[in-house]
Amino acid sequence: MQLGGLLGEALAANLRGRLSHFIVDEHSPAIALFAPERRNENREGDWYGEHAGKWLVAAAKAAARSGDAALRAQVLRVADYLVSVQEPDGYLGTYAPDHRFMRPQPPKPASWDGAPSVRTWDIWTHAYLILGLLEVHRHFPAPRYLEAARRIGDLCWHTLTDGGIDITELGNHHGLSATVLMDPAVELYFATAEPRYLELAQRVLQQADGHRELALLARALAGTDVSAIATGKAYQLAWNLVGVAKLHRASGNGDYRRAVEHAWRSIREYHLTLGGGPWGGVAHRSREVFNAAGVFSPYGYVETCSSLAWIQLNRELLAITGEARYAEEIERTGYNDLLGAQAPNGEDWCYYVFPNGRRVHTTYWRCCKSSGAMALEELPALAYARDDDGAIAVNLYGAGSASFALDGAGELRIEQHTAYPYPDDVRLRIAVGRPMRFTLKLRIPSWAKDATLVINGEDAGVALSPGHYAVLEREWHDGDELVARFPMQPRLHRAVNRNVQESRAPDGSEVCQEVLHFEYAAVTCGPLVYATGLIDGFKVEETLRLPDAPPQQWLTLQGAQADGVPRITLDPGYRAPLEFTPYFGTGGRVDGSWRLSWLPLAPEPRG
Repeated sequence: MQLGGLLGEALAANLRGRLSHFIVDEHSPAIALFAPERRNENREGDWYGEHAGKWLVAAAKAAARSGDAALRAQVLRVADYLVSVQEPDGYLGTYAPDHRFMRPQPPKPASWDGAPSVRTWDIWTHAYLILGLLEVHRHFPAPRYLEAARRIGDLCWHTLTDGGIDITELGNHHGLSATVLMDPAVELYFATAEPRYLELAQRVLQQADGHRELALLARALAGTDVSAIATGKAYQLAWNLVGVAKLHRASGNGDYRRAVEHAWRSIREYHLTLGGGPWGGVAHRSREVFNAAGVFSPYGYVETCSSLAWIQLNRELLAITGEARYAEEIERTGYNDLLGAQAPNGEDWCYYVFPNGRRVHTTYWRCCKSSGAMALEELPALAYARDDDGAIAVNLYGAGSASFALDGAGELRIEQHTAYPYPDDVRLRIAVGRPMRFTLKLRIPSWAKDATLVINGEDAGVALSPGHYAVLEREWHDGDELVARFPMQPRLHRAVNRNVQESRAPDGSEVCQEVLHFEYAAVTCGPLVYATGLIDGFKVEETLRLPDAPPQQWLTLQGAQADGVPRITLDPGYRAPLEFTPYFGTGGRVDGSWRLSWLPLAPEPRG
């Protein structure tokens, strides 16, 4: 898979920026943490060890995808170093012996807040190390990488069985930061077919479900809103759901799938920004914890780590169900809140992005810089998919190409030519050695009303249902061309920030009185959210009075400018028009620039 266009530019920047410079060898700060002499004295208890595994995942994918020999050499050198410092029992973390996850936790203080009494991210770091080592082995196979990952899994297995330790004691947020072990445990099972790794993942879920404040499976099955599961920590909870989804794939247990789908709906309906990022930070909620269901504020936070986990959760559900809605969520998050967090140099990232707020590039150790790089490297493998019946699905739109080996029939190549996600036709050209029959599935975006699909100049003659795939089963010839047209027009969205005060009347009946009500409007076009900079160059918001006329008369798509970026103008009629550009690029993607997606609306008279 080769992606061009906006995603291809982001991937290229990622490779030449973060992936090539953040870690280069065992002396890089993020890897020097693992040196035995430093490890044995470390009692600080932070998460910094996660960067090694995250970088291995992203850099191995990028090196294999691009053929970059220098990056490949860095990946193998770092992986070999980590294998060399793994201890005989399988330990490969950053903690001194008396702070490692194999030791029982001391009694919890009376003011327990869901965190272990000895602050530790040890299981968390090992979870990412397993994933990183397995990814290196997948692309550059060598028994030592798989063996190192297995030894970590075996250490975890013995700790949670023979050691009698409950995994919820080993991570904060009522254990969510340790129960993420489900994901790499199932990956070990997929890589080795050894039942104990599947049993390890199931034991972790059993312990997570048995924890009173977490009760992960029971609450998800009951349809509990994700904000009410443990602390509602978005990143950790979504990663746990990835593990449960993989457990369904490995075991076929229907409850696991139902639990994940219930939680997915909760996130999709109540906990995403317009740009597809899971958000928190409103009222009493922590900036990284899901807001209460239905709460809206344009100043909420999207942690880039949460965008990674959300993309991965949709990846798993897409693989399980083949449903187009999961691919659409990946595309929405990728083109908006993910690209909106990356700087063009591929080195800098935002820890948080905001629907309305200032862009801030974060510091060296912050988790989101590695998560953003890792999330981008998820996208090439998701752009196209081939199911068990041989049907090929086009999941993500944007310039690029994909090649598939066909049994006994040579190679199939699909080239995609388009300016998408900007308004443009999507042209797909087929290259095959000889005519062959196969099924091609094209995702019709849910916003694409009146979509059309033409093959070699003639109507494709298939049903086009927004939010689903158009299925084309036919004999294909070399040079066949499909043209998909997804009409894009500016679309106005509304949201309300409201608060209701509840009390009782003298007769005992419940009385609800609305005490706060602010309405907002935002603009999208196709898959992209649009935003403006500071109003008139200095105002962080301005109340709008929208015209009474239909939106198409005052909300206008201007088309691509000299920089190739289309603009949208909103002309309220009483002031100079406001200009909107795609959210990810508003303000030039420079540190300190402002983006305003939601503008407050003038209150309507109330009787």
